[in-house]
Amino acid sequence: MVGIGLIGTGFMGKCHALAYRAVSAVFGDVAAPRLAVLCDTPAEAAVRFARQFGFARATDDWRDLVVDPAVDLVSITTPNRLHFQMALAALAAGKHVYCEKPLGLTLEEAEEMAAAAQAAGVVTQVGYNYLKNPAFLHAQKLVAEGAIGRIVQFRGVVDEDYMADPALPWSWRCRAEEAGLGALGDLGCHLVSLAQALCGPIGAVCADMQTVHATRPMPDGAGEGPVENEDVATALVRFESGVSGVLTTSRAAWGRKGRLAFEVHGSAGMIAFDQERMNELQLFQAEPDRSRHGFRTILSGPAHEPYGAFTPAPGHGLGFNDQKTIEVAGLLRAIAGAGRASPDFAEALRIERVIHAIARSAREGGGGWVRLPA
Repeated sequence: MVGIGLIGTGFMGKCHALAYRAVSAVFGDVAAPRLAVLCDTPAEAAVRFARQFGFARATDDWRDLVVDPAVDLVSITTPNRLHFQMALAALAAGKHVYCEKPLGLTLEEAEEMAAAAQAAGVVTQVGYNYLKNPAFLHAQKLVAEGAIGRIVQFRGVVDEDYMADPALPWSWRCRAEEAGLGALGDLGCHLVSLAQALCGPIGAVCADMQTVHATRPMPDGAGEGPVENEDVATALVRFESGVSGVLTTSRAAWGRKGRLAFEVHGSAGMIAFDQERMNELQLFQAEPDRSRHGFRTILSGPAHEPYGAFTPAPGHGLGFNDQKTIEVAGLLRAIAGAGRASPDFAEALRIERVIHAIARSAREGGGGWVRLPA
């Protein structure tokens, strides 16, 4: 059995733990992993969450976890600034690494992490779990089969309102040295992952960014703290195929909770999707009889693998955490030698090159086009 070391017990830490606990029950071909070590601070919290999540041992020192012989796979779910050093230490120790996005605070960190992963020869995966939604996988299949003809444009938006309130206190997410990019690093990278999975690599971007709330009240009430990264970003993109696109993201969009929506326009139809209705896919196909034109709603069901591994009932729906279980299943299969984990560090680096190119265009290029390496 693969021994799991989990670092972090917040939103994504719990999501990882739930996936490890569920994966063998959902997917009969995947052996149940062994929950070996959990790390958090303070030590009392580590002990409490180890008991809650079912881990055998707790520690408050992540360096102890990455070298523990009981740990084969290190899950990194900490704040962004810690990803780089934790992943490099785990790779140096010969461990497989499962890291939440983004890889690093800077493009240079991401490049070093991808190079270290290649040199280590271990399995890596980055948490882009929206790619695993059966509805999205079906959208990929429809595009590949030519159901909407030749792709002519991609339009995408990812919005949340967790930083819409100007009274929200300053936090680490506002500081470049701890969070890196803002809305792009937290949300926009997910949109890029979907866009490239559907339309191929992005070759150039032309962008603008905005910080909606330039300062926020300090948590202790002692004045205001500066917001050093973007709340909103928008980019025109050109895919290497020649297809054009528009990507926009905001963490200050009141009313939006988990909107990750896109439209793929084709020469013979269109596909539309919104993660807030993650079990529905909209399909328009241009039939000769225009009196029959209209969108068709496709509800997720067992016909859309791997939905059926969770429930045999179509239309009953999967949830956010189920996407992570699908992701973990692919990761554990790859470690067992069956298939490959995706996106790995190399693929994640290509995603992060795009978001950093967007930031570069907005900051340095005066909104001019920035080309990405082929």
